[in-house]
Amino acid sequence: MNQQSPSSPSPRTRIRRLAEKASYEQQTLYAVIDEAYLCNVAFNDGTSTHCIPTACWRIGDALYVHGSNGGRLTKILTAGTQVSVAITHLDGLVLARSAFNHSMHYRSAVIYGTFELVEDKQAKIAAMDALMDKIAAGRKHEARPGNAKELAATSVMRISLDEAACKISNSAPSDDEEDMQLPVWAGVLPLAVKHGEPIHADNGSIPTPAYVTGWVKTA
Repeated sequence: MNQQSPSSPSPRTRIRRLAEKASYEQQTLYAVIDEAYLCNVAFNDGTSTHCIPTACWRIGDALYVHGSNGGRLTKILTAGTQVSVAITHLDGLVLARSAFNHSMHYRSAVIYGTFELVEDKQAKIAAMDALMDKIAAGRKHEARPGNAKELAATSVMRISLDEAACKISNSAPSDDEEDMQLPVWAGVLPLAVKHGEPIHADNGSIPTPAYVTGWVKTA
């Protein structure tokens, strides 16, 4: 994705509603994607429209997903279907003095285009390793890697980030002038994803690696 300015969105990515919250900057897009573990892929299969949540990660200038070769999402994406991919982080609830001025703090991204299949075996393995690193850095060195049968049954797909837009909302409550003196509490209720304490599946009989003990500290 070339470094774009707010004046150069594509026809599909131009944000018209609350355009002042739009961002077409590469680093903003990367930040929204890199913090996400899930995306929602919307498409029309010729009969109906669907929106499917799935794991996602970024390598360079592309968003990656994976799936079973026989799954509907994989079949649709590898057929070159036009899709829209959405990612949203909810950061807070904005309480204004009037009901219709309530809003939310959020960071979102929408990507348009088509997915392509990662066919090169080494590139496919590298992409799956990157997913392991996304889940927990260093995990790929300990977990058993996929075997030939598992790898063959899995499709890895990527979509270019060339056509994408972000929308960021982080402002204070915005009330009408006539409402400013109302005796109503106004402000922001922050929301955040919390890293919880790791839960052992083996009653602690296996030594805990550093990337697990550091999970809470990285929150």
